Amino acid sequence: MLDIKSIRENKDYFISGLSKRKIQNPDSIVNTLIDLDNNRKILKTNLDNILSQSNSKSKEIGINVNTGNSAKIDKLKKENASLKQKGKKLKIKLTSIETKIDELLYSLPNIPHENVPYGEKKEDNEIIFETKKIPVLKEGKAHWNLIKEYDIIDFELGNKLTGAGFPVYINKGAKLQRALINYFLDEAIKKGYVEIQPPILVNENSGFGTGQLPDKEGQMYQIESENLYLIPTAEVPLTNMYRNQTLENKFLPIKNVAYTPCFRKEAGSWGSHVRGLNRLHQFDKVEIIQIQTPEKSYETLEKMCNHVESLLKKLELPYRILKLCSGDLGFTASLTYDFEVYAAGQKKWLECSSVSNFETYQSNRLKLKIKSGKNKVLAHTLNGSALALPRIMASIIENNQTKNGIKIPKVLTKFTGFDLI
Repeated sequence: MLDIKSIRENKDYFISGLSKRKIQNPDSIVNTLIDLDNNRKILKTNLDNILSQSNSKSKEIGINVNTGNSAKIDKLKKENASLKQKGKKLKIKLTSIETKIDELLYSLPNIPHENVPYGEKKEDNEIIFETKKIPVLKEGKAHWNLIKEYDIIDFELGNKLTGAGFPVYINKGAKLQRALINYFLDEAIKKGYVEIQPPILVNENSGFGTGQLPDKEGQMYQIESENLYLIPTAEVPLTNMYRNQTLENKFLPIKNVAYTPCFRKEAGSWGSHVRGLNRLHQFDKVEIIQIQTPEKSYETLEKMCNHVESLLKKLELPYRILKLCSGDLGFTASLTYDFEVYAAGQKKWLECSSVSNFETYQSNRLKLKIKSGKNKVLAHTLNGSALALPRIMASIIENNQTKNGIKIPKVLTKFTGFDLI
């Protein structure tokens, strides 16, 4: 959530940033917010004055009770009752204004970082690196054919048990999945991340804290009887661990990693172009998050990207890195790098990771601050997929297919116990 105080102090910056996001009439929105905040301040000042007067009247009543001046007491009580009535009316108006401000702020995306390229769609994303050698297979098969041939993932069985988009991993397919999870966790731990095993159900406050609510209810599976949500990513519980906290500067950065299953409805995105593992309702992912000072957050973003890149290099997968344009940037992000792996059987690039800096957008909602001396500032939050498994699996299966079977990347064989499917 954008910070109203910052909007007041940097009006032109926010108008420009919202314009880059293609928000209609950003100047009108910003001016409306400032006007509402002006009214809020006036109402708050008037309410504080009335409460102060009421407190003084209450003390004066107490003094007169001791002297037995009943006439004076009756007069003071009437005056105090009138003040309280005015206070109630002002409180209602103040709450209404605050609600309008919050609702308007909730509707606004984060401001893009100055390095975010302008664009309206994914084709406008900036490719900043691409592997030189892309595998070319004369008779390459897509993974949805190979998994049937080698009996390692069963979509029909998943459909029987649950529905479309819920695959069942079998034998060496399950072992390869587990190997990737262990590999990703171990590599993150080597880089100083603390492993966490969080709940996969979160409450409404947690969904709000990281920006999934009130924006993305349609993409999340909800347990309506208990008002809980299945997590779309481990980012939600990992970041919300620090909700309503003030952290000491000396303990930063906080670096956590978690493996969880993730659940997404992916409403409106089903079709032939997302066959097999390309898009699922349930999938496994290893997530890294960091909480950092504003001064160091973009240095941290670079380090997180380097970590994700190192995983892809060690898996010997062809990959590319994209800087997302303003039109493709996530609602809560300030700057995002996407990582894509190439799938030779499909002859297409598949996104496998997004690494983002949210600056203060999440921490403002979370009320997550950093204390340095006497000063308190909002923290910067960052996260990244390191990595999401389905498209990594698809890339491994397609790129490493041979006449004799599917070769397992060398870094995984100590986890799988085999080098060929």
